[in-house]
Amino acid sequence: MKFTKVVFFIAAVYGFTLLIPMYFLMNIIGQEAPPAISHPEFYYGFLGVTLLWQCIFVLIALDPLHYKSIIPIAVLEKLAYTVPVLILYSIDKVQANILVTALADPIFAILFIAAYFRMSLRGPRSAIGAEDVRAS
Repeated sequence: MKFTKVVFFIAAVYGFTLLIPMYFLMNIIGQEAPPAISHPEFYYGFLGVTLLWQCIFVLIALDPLHYKSIIPIAVLEKLAYTVPVLILYSIDKVQANILVTALADPIFAILFIAAYFRMSLRGPRSAIGAEDVRAS
């Protein structure tokens, strides 16, 4: 369980660290990677949803067994940005610096998969009934 807790905690800290400053960088991003952001509702909406996922990572880190069923969805969350960026890069629609920033997410996806299967190898314990089995 410790591996899963550490992986999801690190993912959450990384995400919070990366995302929170972006709330204040919309204009700078538009200048450094033109064109300027023309739909701030999409920009801030993306940030908000992504920031909420960091909260889900914290929940998983606090009680991995209870939230184990969410881990495959968390893997998909990590790929939901990277896959489109890879496709867009392959057709020259995004710059290489955008590609580089998207490559941390598949690393976390692999770690999430490893955490999920490590938990599965520990046996079919439930979060509620593990103590009851030992007591009987």
